[in-house]
Amino acid sequence: MKNERQNCYDDIIHLPHPVSSKHPQMSLWDRAAQFAPFAALTGHDEAIRETARRTESFVEPDEGQREKLDQRLRILLAGMEENPRRKTEIKVTYFRPDAVKEGGAYVSVTGVVRKVDRYRRQILFADGTTLSMENIVSIEGELLKDTDG
Repeated sequence: MKNERQNCYDDIIHLPHPVSSKHPQMSLWDRAAQFAPFAALTGHDEAIRETARRTESFVEPDEGQREKLDQRLRILLAGMEENPRRKTEIKVTYFRPDAVKEGGAYVSVTGVVRKVDRYRRQILFADGTTLSMENIVSIEGELLKDTDG
């Protein structure tokens, strides 16, 4: 059987490889790309990764925690009003909502406070960072080290 099959091609086996005069020869890169895996569902891998990405739920501070935060904000404001030229550095932990899905993450920021905007309920840092007081869960700093909390 093997000999019969070999004999079938004896007439063409030694002929030169045909080259088209109308179509340019395909590069090896393009030829290899023909056999690359086909992604039928564009974006499917990204959707799976996004679904698997974990977020945390916001835990609303209880009344006691809110009172401690308010006390610390009052001390911070008083210290800044007492000595406006003092560079007050604090560490704030806050909840940052996720832009894509429900939930978010708890994030800490350390920096020098430029201003506390009571009207807009924001803390503005010297580096341009602005935090909403609504999402703050803790405030720490040298100025606040003697407070309960």
